[in-house]
Amino acid sequence: MKIYTLNQSQEIPVPIEEAWEFFSKPENLNEITPPDLEFRITSGKPAPMHEGQIVTYKIRVAPMIWKRWVTEIKAVTEGKQFIDEQRSGPYKFWHHLHQFESTENGTLLKDQVNYSLPFGILGDIAHAIYVKNKLQKIFNFRKKLLSEKFG
Repeated sequence: MKIYTLNQSQEIPVPIEEAWEFFSKPENLNEITPPDLEFRITSGKPAPMHEGQIVTYKIRVAPMIWKRWVTEIKAVTEGKQFIDEQRSGPYKFWHHLHQFESTENGTLLKDQVNYSLPFGILGDIAHAIYVKNKLQKIFNFRKKLLSEKFG
C-alpha cells in the first residue's frame, strides 16, 4: 500500500481559542470545503468534538459519483491538536492530523494528511492524474477562505 502525504500550514490572525472553537465543530467543515464537492454532514453534529466521535458525510468525488464517508475522531488534545481517521469512504487509508500553535500574530494551523487509494496500480494512476491535484485544490480553497474569513 503506497501512502501519500499532504502537508499544509497557514497562519491566521486570531487567538488559538478562536481557531480551535471554529475547527472543533464538524458543522464548519462544509464552510471550508469547495462547493463542487457538495459536502454534506449526515451525522455527528453539533456535538462538541471528542475522542471516539463518528462523523458521516456525503461527498461528490467526481461528476455524478457520490460517496459516503465515515470518519472517527481518534485523538483530541484540547486547543492543540486532533486527529480524524477514515472508517469507510473514498480512500483506502486516511489519517489527518490538525495542529494549532499560538504565534505573535495569531494561530499557526498545520495539517498533515497521510492517505492511500484503493485499486493498486489503478489507484496510483488516479492519484497522479486526478486525486493529488484535487486534494491540493481543496486545501488551497480552504486556505483562501480562511484568509478571507479571519484576515
